[in-house]
Order: sequence, then C-alpha cells, then structure tokens
Amino acid sequence: MTNIAWHADPLTWGTGPRLFEVFLEPTDPYSAKAFNKLDLLLDQAGEDKVTIKIRLQSQPWHMYSGVIVRCIIAASTLEGGKETAKKVIAAVAAHREEFEFIDHAGGPNMDVTPNQVIERVESRSGVRLKDAFAIPDLDREIKWHCKYARQNGIHVSPTFMIDGIVRPDVSSGDDVSAWAKKLFG
Repeated sequence: MTNIAWHADPLTWGTGPRLFEVFLEPTDPYSAKAFNKLDLLLDQAGEDKVTIKIRLQSQPWHMYSGVIVRCIIAASTLEGGKETAKKVIAAVAAHREEFEFIDHAGGPNMDVTPNQVIERVESRSGVRLKDAFAIPDLDREIKWHCKYARQNGIHVSPTFMIDGIVRPDVSSGDDVSAWAKKLFG
C-alpha cells in the first residue's frame, strides 16, 4: 500500500476576530436549519468581522452519521476543498430524508448499504467521493472533530460556541440577526 498525501481543508469561512463555531450533525433537521443560515450570517456580520467554523458532530442515533461525516471530510480533500465539502453538506441537508431513518430505527433506509449512501451523496451533490472516502487514514481528521467536540462538552447538535464558549442561548430557530447580536452586542 502506498502512502497517499492528502489535506482536509478546514471548514472555515470569514477572517474576522469574532469566532462562531457550530457543531453540526449533517442529517439532523436542526443542524440543517442552522447550516442554511451560515452564509447569511457571514453576509450580515461581514467576512472581516466574524470567522465561522463548522465542526462535524457525528451522532450514533443518526444511523448513517459516520458515513455522511466521512463523505464531508473526504470532499474537503478534493479540489475546491471546503467549498466542495459545503456542497456535500448542502446536498445532505436538502435531502436529509434520503440519509435518515424513521424515528432513528426504521423505514426504507434500513436496507441501504454504506456504498449506496455514498452513491446518493455523490448523486445529490455532484461530487465524486468514492476514492477520497477510501483514503486509509482519513479517520484522523474525523477523530479530530470528535475529540474537539468532546473536550468542549458538546453532545447535541447543533451546538454553538462564540469565542470558545458554549452558548446554550443560541439556537437554530433564532433569526440570523439574533446570532449577530450575540456576536457583537
């Protein structure tokens, strides 16, 4: 086996001094809601005023969470890096019912294999993932996301941190202007 050089592009947008971190489980409906507001937050707050970082929070009750998270990390290693990963997150968020179980334990996805999940992600996002998904040590990046969440006591998704502090008063149901107010007062 040859050693493949790869780099996972950090899922970071903006360059501002205020740090807004969001821990997302890609198939979770509340995470999808939060994800869909991040570009608007960046536009409203200003790319030079805030840095947004997506942290992936795989959760075992979302049965294909691990496969989907690996797809996103794999996408970040491809041409386009974080923007390619963002396409994958957006595709999963827009079609989450294709990647989720009914009540976390049943429904038509019970017979779907991991390869079929990858194929669905590829089809919905337009990103070819199979080769990058198979990078032998890709799990080191996945483990980093997991360790970072654990060290910060993250359990649910989405969870928000502002400047390194967990903010339970920030919710996916909040208007983007409420997020901006919490960031800037």
